[in-house]
Amino acid sequence: MLEITPFPTRPAYGPGELVDYIAQSGDTLDALAARFNTTVVEIRDANTFIPQDATTMPPGMPMKIPIYHRPLWGTPYQILPDAAFVNGPDVSNFNTQAFIVQHQGWFSRYSAWAFDGTRNAGEIVDYVGINYSISPKILLALLDYLGGAFTDAALSGGERNILGLESDYWTGVYLQLSYASNLLNDAFYLWREGSLIEFELEDGSLIRPDPWQNAATVSLQYFFSKTLSVQGFHQAIGPDGFIKTYQKLFGDPWTIEPHIPGSLVQPEMILPYEKDEVWAFTGGPHTGWGSMAPWSALDFAPPSTITGCYESSVPTTAVADGVVVRDGEGMLVLDLDGDGDEHTGWVVFYLHVAERDRVPVGTLVKAGDFLGYPSCEGGRSTGTHIHIARKFNGEWMVADGVVPFVLSGWRPERGSVPYKGWLVKGDMRVLASDNPDYQSMIPVD
Repeated sequence: MLEITPFPTRPAYGPGELVDYIAQSGDTLDALAARFNTTVVEIRDANTFIPQDATTMPPGMPMKIPIYHRPLWGTPYQILPDAAFVNGPDVSNFNTQAFIVQHQGWFSRYSAWAFDGTRNAGEIVDYVGINYSISPKILLALLDYLGGAFTDAALSGGERNILGLESDYWTGVYLQLSYASNLLNDAFYLWREGSLIEFELEDGSLIRPDPWQNAATVSLQYFFSKTLSVQGFHQAIGPDGFIKTYQKLFGDPWTIEPHIPGSLVQPEMILPYEKDEVWAFTGGPHTGWGSMAPWSALDFAPPSTITGCYESSVPTTAVADGVVVRDGEGMLVLDLDGDGDEHTGWVVFYLHVAERDRVPVGTLVKAGDFLGYPSCEGGRSTGTHIHIARKFNGEWMVADGVVPFVLSGWRPERGSVPYKGWLVKGDMRVLASDNPDYQSMIPVD
């Protein structure tokens, strides 16, 4: 039987005992309060130097946090830094297909039908990685750890459920990677928000991630809890598990610089349409890509007497100055720092932009400039509209988080379920509805 190195454990703390904590990239006070089973007020009382308008905590900042012990805490061992998880600056110059063909194993010769064409291995990994905004290195390491992508000459068990995700639909490399990315993002961002506190293993035993953990590690723990046996889970999350495969392929991930700075704020952005038009707010905070967390996107529909999917002549526009760096079926990506690299800085992702007359990649735009026309193209849609979301250094930004998606002064609030919610500006509130009426119309200033 495989020997698993025992993990270190935490002591039992007294109620409200102050413990040392070093802020990690992307930490917020709300999430820390949830993880340590305390309150934001108590954290602020113990750290009076934190400004009242603080958003994200500066990585490396020493803090004291009052802790209220929960039993069954998991391992404090951290697998990867968050900057190695996202499709961010670390992979700006990473050539996925070149990496794949330099290695032995069945994946170097792999191709399959995916997203309307026959694609090689690198195209499949890159498509999933850039759209879910997960590092291709994570996806490649998972394929090797669970499927022998670079260690096995041939697929021994076939590719149907290669990542261990049992499904009649999500089968084969492309769809297994997509399903895995959905789960990985769900856990990553729910831990970021302080919403994921515990989960179960195959045998029903409870895992409560260590409060000191980071989002990338919890994401991988959660994923392995869904795909492996209890023993396999404990092996995978330790120093002789998944990280050993990752290090063999890509080296030490802990040399990567943190990707979310302290006190992050959004640059000024305006609503994604011409300012004299009245559009409807049709979708409150919901997923940017996929079907789970993060709730990073908002939806807007142009004025029309027609419902459902139709060809619109009302343009969608740039929310800020930038350069168009990527397009695709219904997609357009606007890079706001102008370096032409989607992996760095602020980026705005548009979906359901019609191919007709859409501005091409490389176009420089100013805030309010024409980008294209809303449609139903790209992804699932029941009516012509625009779906927009933000990323910073490859990390999706939650629409109603500590760095809110403010557009022309309108701030989103989430509802109890995805797509519900409001836009708020002063004493005005606009209700999100996919069957819009006067309550969903955004007033012209």
